Amino acid sequence: MQKQRVVFVHGAGTFGAAAWPKQHGMALNYDALFLKRHGFDAQAEPLDSNVAADVDIVLECLGAHADPTARGAAPGGHIVAHSQGAISAMLAAVQRPDLVRSLVLVEPGCLSLTAELPATAAYRALMEPLFQVRHELSDEDYQREFVRRAFSSEAAVLTTPEARRTARRLRLQAPPWEAPLHFVPGVPTLVLTGGWEPLYEEIAAYLQDTGALHRVAAGGHRPHDSVEGDRMIRSFIADVSRAGSVQAS
Repeated sequence: MQKQRVVFVHGAGTFGAAAWPKQHGMALNYDALFLKRHGFDAQAEPLDSNVAADVDIVLECLGAHADPTARGAAPGGHIVAHSQGAISAMLAAVQRPDLVRSLVLVEPGCLSLTAELPATAAYRALMEPLFQVRHELSDEDYQREFVRRAFSSEAAVLTTPEARRTARRLRLQAPPWEAPLHFVPGVPTLVLTGGWEPLYEEIAAYLQDTGALHRVAAGGHRPHDSVEGDRMIRSFIADVSRAGSVQAS
Protein backbone atom coordinates (compact mmCIF):
# COMPACT_ATOMS: atom_id res chain seq x y z
CA MET A 1 0.00 0.00 0.00
CA GLN A 2 1.29 3.46 -0.95
CA LYS A 3 1.92 5.84 1.93
CA GLN A 4 -0.18 8.98 2.00
CA ARG A 5 1.82 12.17 1.63
CA VAL A 6 2.10 14.76 4.39
CA VAL A 7 3.61 18.13 3.50
CA PHE A 8 5.03 20.24 6.34
CA VAL A 9 5.12 24.03 5.82
CA HIS A 10 7.29 25.96 8.28
CA GLY A 11 6.86 29.48 9.63
CA ALA A 12 9.29 32.39 9.67
CA GLY A 13 11.99 30.77 11.82
CA THR A 14 13.58 27.36 11.35
CA PHE A 15 12.74 25.55 8.12
CA GLY A 16 12.78 22.14 6.51
CA ALA A 17 12.90 19.12 8.83
CA ALA A 18 14.48 21.23 11.60
CA ALA A 19 11.16 23.05 12.06
CA TRP A 20 9.36 19.81 12.94
CA PRO A 21 11.47 17.83 15.45
CA LYS A 22 8.53 15.94 16.99
CA GLN A 23 7.07 15.00 13.61
CA HIS A 24 10.15 13.32 12.08
CA GLY A 25 8.83 9.91 13.07
CA MET A 26 5.73 10.37 10.92
CA ALA A 27 7.93 9.40 7.98
CA LEU A 28 7.56 5.80 9.17
CA ASN A 29 3.87 5.80 8.27
CA TYR A 30 3.58 8.60 5.71
CA ASP A 31 5.44 10.01 2.73
CA ALA A 32 6.60 13.05 4.73
CA LEU A 33 7.99 16.10 2.91
CA PHE A 34 9.51 18.89 5.00
CA LEU A 35 9.64 21.70 2.46
CA LYS A 36 11.53 24.99 2.40
CA ARG A 37 9.55 28.12 1.59
CA HIS A 38 10.75 30.71 -0.91
CA GLY A 39 13.90 32.46 0.32
CA PHE A 40 14.73 29.88 2.99
CA ASP A 41 18.05 28.16 2.34
CA ALA A 42 20.92 27.17 4.59
CA GLN A 43 23.56 28.74 2.34
CA ALA A 44 21.94 31.19 -0.09
CA GLU A 45 21.12 34.76 0.85
CA PRO A 46 17.55 35.25 2.12
CA LEU A 47 14.97 36.68 -0.28
CA ASP A 48 11.85 38.77 0.14
CA SER A 49 8.84 36.63 0.99
CA ASN A 50 6.65 35.58 -1.93
CA VAL A 51 3.29 34.00 -1.11
CA ALA A 52 2.62 32.96 -4.71
CA ALA A 53 5.94 31.15 -4.88
CA ASP A 54 5.21 29.44 -1.55
CA VAL A 55 1.84 28.24 -2.84
CA ASP A 56 3.53 26.81 -5.93
CA ILE A 57 6.04 24.96 -3.72
CA VAL A 58 3.22 23.45 -1.64
CA LEU A 59 1.26 22.39 -4.72
CA GLU A 60 4.38 20.93 -6.31
CA CYS A 61 4.92 18.82 -3.18
CA LEU A 62 1.34 17.61 -3.49
CA GLY A 63 1.97 16.47 -7.05
CA ALA A 64 0.01 19.19 -8.82
CA HIS A 65 2.30 19.01 -11.84
CA ALA A 66 2.81 15.26 -11.88
CA ASP A 67 2.22 13.31 -15.07
CA PRO A 68 -1.26 11.78 -14.67
CA THR A 69 -0.25 8.84 -16.86
CA ALA A 70 2.81 7.97 -14.78
CA ARG A 71 2.69 5.03 -12.39
CA GLY A 72 3.04 5.62 -8.67
CA ALA A 73 1.17 7.19 -5.81
CA ALA A 74 -1.84 9.36 -6.60
CA PRO A 75 -1.29 13.11 -6.17
CA GLY A 76 -2.51 14.89 -3.08
CA GLY A 77 -2.00 14.57 0.64
CA HIS A 78 -2.27 16.28 4.00
CA ILE A 79 -0.73 19.67 4.87
CA VAL A 80 0.64 20.60 8.30
CA ALA A 81 1.57 24.28 8.52
CA HIS A 82 2.88 26.58 11.24
CA SER A 83 2.41 30.31 11.74
CA GLN A 84 2.95 32.24 8.47
CA GLY A 85 3.27 28.94 6.63
CA ALA A 86 -0.47 28.50 7.19
CA ILE A 87 -1.14 31.27 4.67
CA SER A 88 0.34 29.41 1.70
CA ALA A 89 -1.12 26.14 2.99
CA MET A 90 -4.64 27.55 3.01
CA LEU A 91 -4.20 29.26 -0.34
CA ALA A 92 -3.03 25.97 -1.84
CA ALA A 93 -6.16 24.29 -0.47
CA VAL A 94 -8.36 27.07 -1.86
CA GLN A 95 -6.77 26.71 -5.31
CA ARG A 96 -6.66 22.91 -5.40
CA PRO A 97 -8.99 21.41 -2.79
CA ASP A 98 -8.90 18.17 -4.78
CA LEU A 99 -5.26 17.72 -3.72
CA VAL A 100 -5.67 18.47 -0.02
CA ARG A 101 -7.01 15.63 2.14
CA SER A 102 -6.72 17.67 5.33
CA LEU A 103 -5.16 20.78 6.87
CA VAL A 104 -3.46 21.06 10.23
CA LEU A 105 -2.84 24.72 11.07
CA VAL A 106 -0.56 25.33 14.04
CA GLU A 107 -0.87 28.87 15.47
CA PRO A 108 -1.94 30.06 12.00
CA GLY A 109 -0.88 33.60 11.10
CA CYS A 110 -3.89 34.12 8.82
CA LEU A 111 -4.62 37.68 9.89
CA SER A 112 -6.28 38.63 6.61
CA LEU A 113 -9.25 36.44 7.60
CA THR A 114 -9.81 38.21 10.92
CA ALA A 115 -8.76 41.75 10.01
CA GLU A 116 -11.86 43.34 11.56
CA LEU A 117 -11.71 41.42 14.85
CA PRO A 118 -10.29 43.06 18.00
CA ALA A 119 -7.21 40.96 18.79
CA THR A 120 -6.09 41.04 15.15
CA ALA A 121 -6.65 44.79 14.92
CA ALA A 122 -4.66 45.32 18.13
CA TYR A 123 -1.80 43.14 16.87
CA ARG A 124 -1.68 45.05 13.59
CA ALA A 125 -1.68 48.38 15.41
CA LEU A 126 1.28 47.16 17.46
CA MET A 127 3.30 45.65 14.61
CA GLU A 128 2.47 47.77 11.56
CA PRO A 129 4.72 50.72 12.50
CA LEU A 130 7.64 48.28 12.72
CA PHE A 131 6.84 46.66 9.36
CA GLN A 132 6.66 50.11 7.76
CA VAL A 133 10.29 50.88 8.65
CA ARG A 134 11.76 47.39 8.34
CA HIS A 135 13.81 48.29 5.26
CA GLU A 136 15.39 51.16 7.18
CA LEU A 137 16.54 49.00 10.10
CA SER A 138 19.40 46.58 10.43
CA ASP A 139 18.55 42.90 10.65
CA GLU A 140 19.56 42.80 14.30
CA ASP A 141 17.58 45.90 15.27
CA TYR A 142 14.49 44.65 13.48
CA GLN A 143 14.64 41.21 15.06
CA ARG A 144 15.16 42.69 18.52
CA GLU A 145 12.11 44.94 18.21
CA PHE A 146 9.99 42.27 16.53
CA VAL A 147 10.61 39.78 19.33
CA ARG A 148 9.91 42.41 21.97
CA ARG A 149 6.58 43.35 20.41
CA ALA A 150 5.38 39.91 19.31
CA PHE A 151 6.60 37.80 22.23
CA SER A 152 7.44 40.27 25.03
CA SER A 153 10.93 38.79 25.30
CA GLU A 154 14.49 39.55 24.26
CA ALA A 155 16.00 38.24 21.02
CA ALA A 156 19.23 36.24 21.09
CA VAL A 157 22.46 37.95 20.05
CA LEU A 158 23.42 37.25 16.43
CA THR A 159 26.70 35.43 16.93
CA THR A 160 26.72 33.07 13.93
CA PRO A 161 26.18 33.40 10.15
CA GLU A 162 23.09 31.21 10.49
CA ALA A 163 21.62 33.49 13.15
CA ARG A 164 22.29 36.55 11.00
CA ARG A 165 20.57 34.93 7.99
CA THR A 166 17.60 34.05 10.19
CA ALA A 167 17.29 37.67 11.31
CA ARG A 168 17.43 38.87 7.71
CA ARG A 169 14.74 36.42 6.63
CA LEU A 170 12.52 37.67 9.42
CA ARG A 171 12.96 41.27 8.25
CA LEU A 172 12.11 40.29 4.67
CA GLN A 173 8.74 38.73 5.56
CA ALA A 174 5.75 40.75 4.37
CA PRO A 175 3.01 41.71 6.85
CA PRO A 176 0.67 38.72 7.21
CA TRP A 177 -2.45 40.92 7.07
CA GLU A 178 -1.56 41.76 3.45
CA ALA A 179 -1.87 38.13 2.32
CA PRO A 180 -4.44 37.48 -0.46
CA LEU A 181 -6.28 34.97 1.70
CA HIS A 182 -9.98 35.77 2.08
CA PHE A 183 -11.69 32.39 1.81
CA VAL A 184 -11.58 29.24 3.92
CA PRO A 185 -11.13 25.97 2.00
CA GLY A 186 -13.72 23.27 2.51
CA VAL A 187 -11.39 20.51 3.64
CA PRO A 188 -11.11 18.75 7.04
CA THR A 189 -9.13 21.13 9.24
CA LEU A 190 -7.52 21.00 12.67
CA VAL A 191 -6.35 24.24 14.29
CA LEU A 192 -3.80 23.75 17.06
CA THR A 193 -2.92 26.67 19.33
CA GLY A 194 -0.87 27.15 22.46
CA GLY A 195 -3.46 29.10 24.43
CA TRP A 196 -1.02 31.90 25.19
CA GLU A 197 -1.87 34.67 22.72
CA PRO A 198 -5.33 36.16 22.04
CA LEU A 199 -4.45 36.73 18.37
CA TYR A 200 -4.10 33.02 17.57
CA GLU A 201 -7.09 32.07 19.70
CA GLU A 202 -9.16 34.61 17.76
CA ILE A 203 -8.05 33.18 14.42
CA ALA A 204 -8.72 29.66 15.69
CA ALA A 205 -12.22 30.64 16.85
CA TYR A 206 -12.95 32.14 13.44
CA LEU A 207 -11.84 28.96 11.70
CA GLN A 208 -13.80 26.85 14.19
CA ASP A 209 -16.93 28.80 13.24
CA THR A 210 -16.32 27.76 9.62
CA GLY A 211 -16.13 24.08 10.56
CA ALA A 212 -12.57 23.49 11.75
CA LEU A 213 -11.70 21.47 14.84
CA HIS A 214 -9.80 23.55 17.44
CA ARG A 215 -7.51 22.04 20.05
CA VAL A 216 -5.11 23.62 22.56
CA ALA A 217 -1.79 22.16 23.72
CA ALA A 218 0.97 23.61 25.86
CA GLY A 219 4.05 25.01 24.17
CA GLY A 220 3.46 28.68 23.46
CA HIS A 221 3.88 29.48 19.76
CA ARG A 222 5.14 25.95 19.07
CA PRO A 223 2.51 23.59 20.56
CA HIS A 224 3.47 20.94 17.99
CA ASP A 225 6.72 20.47 19.90
CA SER A 226 4.81 19.17 22.91
CA VAL A 227 3.92 15.51 23.35
CA GLU A 228 0.21 16.33 23.44
CA GLY A 229 0.35 18.64 20.42
CA ASP A 230 2.20 16.01 18.38
CA ARG A 231 -0.35 13.39 19.41
CA MET A 232 -3.22 15.64 18.29
CA ILE A 233 -1.65 16.15 14.87
CA ARG A 234 -1.02 12.46 14.32
CA SER A 235 -4.47 11.43 15.56
CA PHE A 236 -6.27 13.92 13.34
CA ILE A 237 -4.42 12.88 10.17
CA ALA A 238 -4.93 9.20 11.00
CA ASP A 239 -8.66 9.75 11.55
CA VAL A 240 -9.04 11.61 8.25
CA SER A 241 -7.05 8.91 6.45
CA ARG A 242 -9.23 6.15 7.89
CA ALA A 243 -12.41 8.02 6.96
CA GLY A 244 -11.12 8.47 3.43
CA SER A 245 -10.28 4.77 3.14
CA VAL A 246 -13.80 3.80 4.27
CA GLN A 247 -15.39 6.15 1.73
CA ALA A 248 -13.15 4.84 -1.03
CA SER A 249 -14.18 1.26 -0.27
